[in-house]
Amino acid sequence: MGKKASSRFDGPVVPGPPSFGDMRILFLHSGDRVPSARFRALPVARRLRQAGHRCTLASSFPQKYDYFPWLGFRPSQALKRIVRFAHLVLARLRRYDVVVLDRELFDNPTVAMEERFRKAVKRLILDVDDGIFLRYPEKFARLAQMADHVVAGNRFLADKARTYNECVSVIPTCIELDDYPQRSPDDGAQSPIIIGWIGTHANVPYLAIVAPALRRLAQRHRIELRIVASSADPLQDLDLQGVPFRFVPWQGEHEVREILQFHIGLMPLPADQQWTRYKCGLKLLQYMAVGLPAVASPVGVNAEIVQHGMNGYLATTVTEWEEALAALIVDPEKRLQLGTEARRTVKSRYSVEVNLARYLEVFQAPST
Repeated sequence: MGKKASSRFDGPVVPGPPSFGDMRILFLHSGDRVPSARFRALPVARRLRQAGHRCTLASSFPQKYDYFPWLGFRPSQALKRIVRFAHLVLARLRRYDVVVLDRELFDNPTVAMEERFRKAVKRLILDVDDGIFLRYPEKFARLAQMADHVVAGNRFLADKARTYNECVSVIPTCIELDDYPQRSPDDGAQSPIIIGWIGTHANVPYLAIVAPALRRLAQRHRIELRIVASSADPLQDLDLQGVPFRFVPWQGEHEVREILQFHIGLMPLPADQQWTRYKCGLKLLQYMAVGLPAVASPVGVNAEIVQHGMNGYLATTVTEWEEALAALIVDPEKRLQLGTEARRTVKSRYSVEVNLARYLEVFQAPST
């Protein structure tokens, strides 16, 4: 039904400070623990405020995919609707120049609330970072049609959005580099080599793709598989026999610290699942942002982010995974070389600072 939510109330609406900025922008986001908000709406709003624009952050409460156990699932969903009605009143009173919709308001097939916002605002931007249309195709079609502009996290999402709206821009999921310090170079004597993965517990099963290579490598090298996720339950179904591994519970405030302890990052994805094709490569970008070399499946946008042998490695077969990881395990200079180029890639193409102008261009375009 959904995840349990924290009962801590940090306010569903956070008005920006008064300023003489050019625009008033309302961000309808999913919650500060939801990746689409954490890596798109919130850092963009922060940068826009610094530039003098007036931004209001309106969060789902409880957060979009959460519920309060003490209140119950259905009452929690009703509370979300009440909070969004309050945001609707706010939108009508303040007459924002732009309203940015993070994916959708509710994780269900309904569109009635979004239609109310459409009638109340001057310009509506739909921001999409995942294949939400695979769950609710009719809903996505309606949202894309009613939006003045769709911002897609990659070209695969953009192609789908253009089926319903010709005003589509690709702006990748970005990293706020100020939050990701560059990792210190290895001294060559560190052991074991930590091969790390970070993500949602629902995606832990993807590690089965690389597990055979890790089992082989563990016979020849001192390695440790480090898994950072919200739950360890999916690990029971992985065959990691002979692979030393450590599970670390995910905490948002500590995730960068955990990534900095890795020597190598992993992003395996199955090629035969539709959902993975539309992912925006977030964990890959997180590794690269701190200067980590990563090995990833060439699925979806991963094949565009990673330039094989220059800023990371791409691998499909067990042999390819084994060879790529082995090359990095034994060669600290190679890890440094690829990691340095990886961070340079993020800085030049996938940082919030670089892509902010593209958001402004979309926000300031005249509505048709």
